[in-house]
Amino acid sequence: MTHGALIALLLAPVTLYAQPGRAAGTADSARAPVAVAHGDGRWIDGAFSNAAGTRRYRLYVPVGSAPAGRRMLVVLLHGCTQDADDFARGTRVARHADREGFLALLPEQPAAAHPKKCWNWYEPAHQLRDAGEPSLITGMTRSVAREYGADSTRVHLAGVSAGAAMASLAAVAYPELYASLALHSGLPWRAATDVPSALGAMAEGVPDADALGSAAFEAMGSGARAIPVLVIHGAKDAVASPLNGRQAARQWAVTNARALGTPLPAAADTARRETSGETAGYRWTRTCYLSAADRCVVDELVVHELGHAWSGGSREGTYTDEHGPDAMSEIVRFFRETPMPGRR
Repeated sequence: MTHGALIALLLAPVTLYAQPGRAAGTADSARAPVAVAHGDGRWIDGAFSNAAGTRRYRLYVPVGSAPAGRRMLVVLLHGCTQDADDFARGTRVARHADREGFLALLPEQPAAAHPKKCWNWYEPAHQLRDAGEPSLITGMTRSVAREYGADSTRVHLAGVSAGAAMASLAAVAYPELYASLALHSGLPWRAATDVPSALGAMAEGVPDADALGSAAFEAMGSGARAIPVLVIHGAKDAVASPLNGRQAARQWAVTNARALGTPLPAAADTARRETSGETAGYRWTRTCYLSAADRCVVDELVVHELGHAWSGGSREGTYTDEHGPDAMSEIVRFFRETPMPGRR
């Protein structure tokens, strides 16, 4: 992001975290089918309300049937200017859900809550347990999981851009709910607490990712646990600096090391196992952050030619790049491999 663009955002804060596009409590039981992305299953339109307000959602129920309590539930938070339908099209989540048999829940941020439909990740009122947007997202997650028989050990949370920033907040606020987390083009946990610090973090990262990592562990309270995290970020991201992906991975490595009671990861490459490759599209580098017991606690995927867009997405959605690797495939793989430990 250029200095001029940053100043423009400061002068017009309603554009906060709007993504530059590529070219081109109680649940509402009403079930109106919605025409969104392709898939052989069915889309359900619903809403959840609590003291923090009301948010609508789209729920995809895949083809076939599964015994009660056996299906994985994947919650996906869209980015700024998007909605659930747009995000579903861009990620091809319905096709993935049909193939893998998981439920897909897409909460929706309305323009009434933010002029650009951004999740309010940079506001303190939306950074705590039992308050604001984290309570709405987790409330509808619990409601849908109960009603549709999701496996409580396989409830996972992902987000892109502002949705990724909010996903981190929700996972820390409710560590008992989400088995694992995926962050695409996002930022570290609680990277900002107002508009100026949000713009600063987007452009230049946070001052101390290690300190945020320790603070996130403390914020989990008595429910603190290691949460496996997949970070995906484009090396040419001009909206959320690539440093944010690196720092998000570092922050979660520190958080998880604290939860595991292991030494903190080294600041350099000594605590990382790295692989590189090229799929049908862009080059990528995968880094596995290790604990002292050689356990991978954070998986970081850097896509070298990718900007601020969903990797391997469909042009039917906004802010996507059709070049691989396919972020949705990577996220589903990661979630499938990281159920909640020691609980049924």
